[in-house]
Amino acid sequence: MNAHWRLRSLLAVQVVSRTGNVATTIAVPFVVLARGGSATDVGIAAFAATVPIVLGGAFGGVLVERFGFVRSSVVSDLVSALTLAAIPVLAWTVGLPSWGLLVLVFLGGLFDTPGESGRRVLLPGLAAAAGIPLERAVGHFEASVRFSVLLGAPAAGLLVGAVGPLPALAVTAVVFAAAAVLAVLTLRGVSTTAPGAAPDAAPVEPSAGYWRDLAAGLRFCVRDPLFRLVIALVLVTNLLDAARSTALLPLYADRVLDGAQSLGIVSGTFGGAAFLGSLAFGYVAHRVPRRITFVVCFVLAGGPSLVVPALGLGLPWVLGACVVSGFAAGALNPILGAVELERIPAPMRARVFGLLSAGSWAGIPLGGLFGGIAADGIGVTATFGVVAVVYTLVTLTPLLGGSWRAMERGPASSPAAPSPPVPVP
Repeated sequence: MNAHWRLRSLLAVQVVSRTGNVATTIAVPFVVLARGGSATDVGIAAFAATVPIVLGGAFGGVLVERFGFVRSSVVSDLVSALTLAAIPVLAWTVGLPSWGLLVLVFLGGLFDTPGESGRRVLLPGLAAAAGIPLERAVGHFEASVRFSVLLGAPAAGLLVGAVGPLPALAVTAVVFAAAAVLAVLTLRGVSTTAPGAAPDAAPVEPSAGYWRDLAAGLRFCVRDPLFRLVIALVLVTNLLDAARSTALLPLYADRVLDGAQSLGIVSGTFGGAAFLGSLAFGYVAHRVPRRITFVVCFVLAGGPSLVVPALGLGLPWVLGACVVSGFAAGALNPILGAVELERIPAPMRARVFGLLSAGSWAGIPLGGLFGGIAADGIGVTATFGVVAVVYTLVTLTPLLGGSWRAMERGPASSPAAPSPPVPVP
């Protein structure tokens, strides 16, 4: 396979794997509700599903650098397939207690971040080999993430509505297995940098041991003034997004809309608009100022999609808001992804990607839990209103300047990576 087909294969693996993740987030809340669970129980399940993503990002990056990027992607998807398949099998045979469901959901997400970090590290080398600008390649990679929402959310919603949440999880397990097989068949031997680099391994760097390597990555994240701000901002917005997507939206769909099918359509509409936004932005990203674009798109990504359900409006309004917010959200990850690849030294990318993901996602488990508890306490629509106000205020902070100016291109934006050449909502 030539470089262009290798890059397409990487994007295809990302789409299939993330489609499984999206379908899981749709099906698991309805598994809980079908077992008689409350809104708080949905929040607890969301907590169990997102804590391992943070832990895997924090501690898995160094292992990915040594185990291999393609192999990490394959193992991640296989673990997800096995754990998800176990949920319906146990429920249909010997029975599945609530704690067993939470354990399997936890194990299924533990390797998700390392698997995606492995795929992300492969991107610059494939883009360089194919002669594609880095920002465009990152835009396509993020578009593939959004495209998986477009595919997975409506399909999962229809499956849950047609056959129930447990059979939907069984189908999702097959999707993860397909992603693993596709990676084995098409990505073996992929280089991480330019043509001629060693395949499926980090650039050569003497290892000081697991904990010292992990500490070196952590020091890099802490000492970089821009990354400190990015982590703080995205930590808060991801917490609020988790409250919306893993607890509030399923509850809103169950109580106000038409159940799982509506949730799938809403999530798919947001994902489709974000896919188009990422794809379109990839072709103009190198021509627009990063910081101002980032702020405007971040505000739009949260505002409309939160205000409409806060007003208790119906499905057409929710879908319209998702189109606006989704299209704006499509520009966020391409901007952050390009900044990260410019600033992070190549030998440290897997561990730093993992640590940045862990820091940015640290609030997500609490977000799902907060969303469920708040919905029980003050109601779903009132909680949407609170989230909308906080989200808008937080996303305006890059306008304050300071280290945020380092997002822009130029010598100040890339102190750590001399060569030319990621998580949020």
